[in-house]
Amino acid sequence: MRTCRLLPLLVLAGCAGPGQLTTVDTRSENVGHQRLNAQPAGGGSGQVQAYQLAASEGYRMPQLHVAPDPVVGERDPRRELAPTTVCLQVVVNADGRVERSLPLADRAECLPGNAVENAPLLQAAQAAVAQWQFSPAAVCHFGAGPRPPDRGDCDGAERVEPVAVSLLYAFTFEIVHGQQTVRTQGR
Repeated sequence: MRTCRLLPLLVLAGCAGPGQLTTVDTRSENVGHQRLNAQPAGGGSGQVQAYQLAASEGYRMPQLHVAPDPVVGERDPRRELAPTTVCLQVVVNADGRVERSLPLADRAECLPGNAVENAPLLQAAQAAVAQWQFSPAAVCHFGAGPRPPDRGDCDGAERVEPVAVSLLYAFTFEIVHGQQTVRTQGR
């Protein structure tokens, strides 16, 4: 099942003047959720399986509460960098903590971020998301009777089951005259 949601989280604008950049963070989430096996067979990373909600179930999206932006800093000494996108699959466990992040290369816009010379950008993005904290996603189990109008809200559920999810994020890095900026967008 695929659920999409657009949620602007933060818009920052600096005062623009000669030689200054205005940074606008257009963070949003467009998330396809999938349930991960709690105990992967044979060890290693969990197998991803699509999960179909029953008529008596709802799904609450994870909510991002702590999200420091990537900081490249001294990792990348370049003074100029055209906008370069790094894409990550972020695995959030049932407690709302980031379990791991993996670089994505299945989209054309993500390929430049995987180039060897852009390794500092990937490292900065992964270091930032490792600190992110979410209210966990959950499957809401409702009892018999009328269903709530919004099954994405677990209010009134008999049982709330936190679940692990996989989220896709893109980070666009740019360096102009030595000034580093990053724009974050959920994918």
